[in-house]
Amino acid sequence: MRATFMYGAGDVRVVEVPDPVLQAPTDAIVRVTLACVCGSDLHPYRSLPASAEGVPMGHELIGVVEQVGEAVTDLAVGDLVISPFAFSDNTCDHCREGFHTSCVHGGWYGAGGVGGAQAEKIRVPQAQGTLVRIPADVDEALLPSLLTLSDVYLTGYHAAHMGRVGPGKTVTVVGDGAVGLSAVLAAKELGAERIVLMGRHTARTDLGRELGATDVVAERGAEGVAKVLELTGGQGTHVVLEAVGHMPAYEQAYGVVRPGGVVSRVGVPQYEDAPVGFGSLFGKNATLTGGPAPVRAYIEAAIPRVLSEEIDPGRVFDADLPLADVAEAYRLMDSREALKVIVRP
Repeated sequence: MRATFMYGAGDVRVVEVPDPVLQAPTDAIVRVTLACVCGSDLHPYRSLPASAEGVPMGHELIGVVEQVGEAVTDLAVGDLVISPFAFSDNTCDHCREGFHTSCVHGGWYGAGGVGGAQAEKIRVPQAQGTLVRIPADVDEALLPSLLTLSDVYLTGYHAAHMGRVGPGKTVTVVGDGAVGLSAVLAAKELGAERIVLMGRHTARTDLGRELGATDVVAERGAEGVAKVLELTGGQGTHVVLEAVGHMPAYEQAYGVVRPGGVVSRVGVPQYEDAPVGFGSLFGKNATLTGGPAPVRAYIEAAIPRVLSEEIDPGRVFDADLPLADVAEAYRLMDSREALKVIVRP
């Protein structure tokens, strides 16, 4: 079968690999029908050291179950399913408390001998706890929005949820990528009164306005912080949703959060050390939260909202390519010629 591997920065290839096989009774084999490239895939695309083995890529998918292990009793061959970007048993203490990305039996696609989702087929460990069935006769036009529930929309939702967004709250979203725009939509859905989107790509911020942003700030750094403070009468916003992962975005986040507010990060941090002292968080009594989104905790409630067209998070997709052209999908997103690209095996 064909699968996507990254062999170093900028070096993405579709290669022939053996079909995946069941390795444990809790596994399933899924034929991928829809995948995509994630903004977090661009971090290694820009920095991965060269290697001869390569790294399997992709962690967002919709597909059809082809085989199940003997311990998988709630899924059947032929089921159409969505997979969260991390697999989990959905039964351990961490899962029951809503943090499936810390599952004691869980893990990540593309690591530890598990393949990536930008492929024709994938082995899903802990399949019964991970895979979520959707109607086989679902309107094909809704599939992109359903695909966002594997990661991007529910990552934005996780940011807003952990940030305690609600009616009457003011929110700043740092980043106009697909996760940032998803965070705008989620903040709107949770009742935010005002949503400031910090981004400088007009096509993206225009979509952000359509999804619920009330203000757009194109300035960055100290200028951007000053602009948000100006918009909020010098106070800053109750919640900041950081959807980038680089230090300048974090600095903007603590610069615009108001006293007693919350900074919620879902951009995968490309740093380990960050300010938390008096001048950043401590002096403001600010809370720092966020992390890898436990998509499995939210997905079952989100599916009916997509099927009823109450929400349309699939609007973040603006390009659609076959698996054979996945390298072009990466290039388009890296150059910001595309916001988020669907990949069709």
